[in-house]
Amino acid sequence: MNPENFRNSSAGNCIRSLGKHPYWCYVPNPLPPQIDLDWELANLLSEANIKLGELSGVAKLLPNPHLLIGPFIRREAVMSSRIENIQSGLDQLYLFEVDKTETPEMPDVQELANYVNAMEFGIKRMQKLPLSSRLLCEMHEVLMRGVRGEHATPGLMRISQNWIGSPGCTLMDATYVPPPVSEMKTCFSDLERYIHSNAKEPPLIQSALVHYHFEAIHPFVDGNGRIGRLLIILMLMEKEILSQPLLYISDYFERHRDTYYELLLNVSQQGDWNSWITFFLKGICEQSGDGLLTIQKILSLREQYRELITGTRVPRVVNRLIEHLFSTPLVSVSGLSKEWKEGFTTVQRGVDYLVEKDILKEMTGQRRNRLFIADEILNIIMTERAKSVPQIED
Repeated sequence: MNPENFRNSSAGNCIRSLGKHPYWCYVPNPLPPQIDLDWELANLLSEANIKLGELSGVAKLLPNPHLLIGPFIRREAVMSSRIENIQSGLDQLYLFEVDKTETPEMPDVQELANYVNAMEFGIKRMQKLPLSSRLLCEMHEVLMRGVRGEHATPGLMRISQNWIGSPGCTLMDATYVPPPVSEMKTCFSDLERYIHSNAKEPPLIQSALVHYHFEAIHPFVDGNGRIGRLLIILMLMEKEILSQPLLYISDYFERHRDTYYELLLNVSQQGDWNSWITFFLKGICEQSGDGLLTIQKILSLREQYRELITGTRVPRVVNRLIEHLFSTPLVSVSGLSKEWKEGFTTVQRGVDYLVEKDILKEMTGQRRNRLFIADEILNIIMTERAKSVPQIED
């Protein structure tokens, strides 16, 4: 890492790590920084608060918010993981969750499932535990369990130096080298202190600052980016400005991946907080609006389906099945039979009824172990960018 690139920064300092092979690394200053909040940024902050408030308010009014939580968490999982070049899509994630079988066509889908599990674990754990290093370490253990980064001490903060740069780079020519272990622990304590302080900054700006600081510390050997983006959602929920995890902010970061990385680095190198905060708030605005639109489409389709299934000859489980499809649009009869403790034939009648109504389609062409998909629901949840990326063979 070249310390000359960081000379103009007010966000931290470069220090020389001594030893057999000395190297430079960066130590961020404790939060909060001095921020010049101009009118443009103030107006953007107001817009972001309004749009996120609308999204959070709609979630409170939903009779069954869990109808949407599952799909939204999974979309966030796909896009956050896509930033880390994990290419499986939402379609593959749902398929994996139905049969729990990883195939050569889905080499990294377990990482998406782990992300979902980590978020659900973190949200539930916050009922008893504050947002803290302990909670993030527990989530990291869930995230890294049984996948490629399992060697990277899941659930434990690093005990060695890591760095960021192009493939094959060393500490000497890395783009960015986070704090050494001793400084990293101090930095993380500072971060926890700020999260739980009575900070004067508005919660959305706090979240932008905390995300940068976590990324700058890079406390884990692997999985830092995904945990850092999970941290945004959890912090907004802890600050009670997001009632349910219905914000998929990583969709915005992935669409603007180069800018996302560049602006985080510019804070460290130039102390350019305003550009990073502006980018972050624009993402909140855009994704809150997109989330609201998705909710409206889902609720509208749900009403259409309810109108289709009126009558006296509707199988008993159909209404329950409709509700289930909005959270899990890919199902098997055997799986639902076990989950609901209903007879196989009873569930099959419900599925057959929805096939007749063109709500479900059989997707395997098999006589046994068949899978059924609700295309219209999946197409609302799954944008083109959330689909699987074809693997290119060498």
